[in-house]
Amino acid sequence: MTFATLSSHSIGLQTLTLTGLRFDASLGILEAEKIAPQPIQVDAELSLGHQPLLPADDDILHVLDYRKVRTIIIEECTSAHVNLLETLIGKLANRLMQLPGVKGVRLKIAKLEIFADCEVAIRIETGQWNKD
Repeated sequence: MTFATLSSHSIGLQTLTLTGLRFDASLGILEAEKIAPQPIQVDAELSLGHQPLLPADDDILHVLDYRKVRTIIIEECTSAHVNLLETLIGKLANRLMQLPGVKGVRLKIAKLEIFADCEVAIRIETGQWNKD
């Protein structure tokens, strides 16, 4: 069955979401941040556009494997020291946009312990996000 032959009731807009992924990363401009990694949290949404409500079969090869997405997030955020949240989130968004079938990426990266009284975070959205 091709996309063209699917009825409007057998397809939907699909988004893969990873929320609350926490790990340590070397990030920041302060001397303490350059010396030791700090805890960050990443939330990611990947727009996969219109997808069949059911995959072609019940096989991981026909969908975006969220284990791979999780690994990419951790690798990109821990591969080297980055001074700015803006740089890190841009690099991560670019890498996730390269995954097959990904139409759009929304990310939030939070520095959890930079201040005692608040969390600092940045969000970014890129690509296509269909609302129809």
